[in-house]
Amino acid sequence: MTQPTMIRGEHLPVALSLAPFGVPVLPLRAGKVPFGNCPACTGNACGGRPNMKTPGPCTCPAPCHGWAAATTDPQVINAPAWARAWREAAAVAYHPGAAGLTVVDLDNAQAIEWARANLPATRTVRTTRGEHWLYRGAMPSANAVRPGVDVKSLMSYTRWLGPGTGPLTDLPDAVRALVVRQPAPVRPTAVTVPAPAGSGRCPHRTPTYLERGIAMAEQRITDASGGVHATVFGAFLAVLSTHGRCGCLTSAHTARLFAAAQAKGETARHCADAWANALTRLGL
Repeated sequence: MTQPTMIRGEHLPVALSLAPFGVPVLPLRAGKVPFGNCPACTGNACGGRPNMKTPGPCTCPAPCHGWAAATTDPQVINAPAWARAWREAAAVAYHPGAAGLTVVDLDNAQAIEWARANLPATRTVRTTRGEHWLYRGAMPSANAVRPGVDVKSLMSYTRWLGPGTGPLTDLPDAVRALVVRQPAPVRPTAVTVPAPAGSGRCPHRTPTYLERGIAMAEQRITDASGGVHATVFGAFLAVLSTHGRCGCLTSAHTARLFAAAQAKGETARHCADAWANALTRLGL
C-alpha cells in the first residue's frame, strides 16, 4: 500500500490520512511516550493492568491507554477530546500488530548489520539512529531481544516515520524465534525435609510409589494450560503431603519438579518460594 509521508508539525492530518489504510494511530508526547491516563483512569482505575498491556473497559474520549488507544476511526481521531493531544503531540505513533505488521526496530549500525546477515529483506524505514524493518504479519512484542533490537507488533506502539522503501515480506520464523522464551537453566535448590522424631523408616512399600508420585506431579505441571503459579504450588503440596514426612525426598526429586516448573516459564525464585510455602502449609 502507498502511505503518506510524515510532515513535521502536521500530526493530525497525517494520522487522518493513515486511518483509511487500516493503520491505528495515536499521538505521542515528547520523549516518544503516549499521553497520560485521564483523571478517571489514573493508575488504571478502570481495570487495566500494569504497563497498559491489558486495558480495562475504558470509555474515556481521550487517548489515555497507550497502544490500546490507537484507532482507525476518523471521528475519534478528529474528536474534540483528542484536540489538545494533537496540538501538543510531538509525533504520530501506530499500533503495528493491529495493522497486521511487525516492526523489527534496529537501533544502531551493529544491529542493522546483524539483520542484513540473518533476516530476509523487507520494507525499510529510516530512523534517527537506525532502521525499522517491517514484515507482513503480527506476533507478540518484546524489547531487547538482541543488543540494539526490539520487536514491536501486538500490544505495542512505534512512531510513524514514513512509508519506507521496498516490498513487504511475510513475517519469517527467524523473527518469531527472537521472542520465544527459552526455559531458564535449572539450578536445583536442595531442600531437606526433616523426618519426625523416631521415624527413620520410609512407610511406602516400594520406591516405585515415590517415583510414580514425582512423575505425576511433573506431568501435572507440564500439562498446565493456565494458572501455572497455582498448578506448581498444588503439585508441590501434593508431593510433600504424601512424601514429605518420611525423609525419602532428595535434591534430585526437587530438581525434577523445579525443572518442570521452569520449563513452563516459572523462575527459580518462584519455585523455591512455592516449595517453602508448601512446607509451611503442611507444618514441615
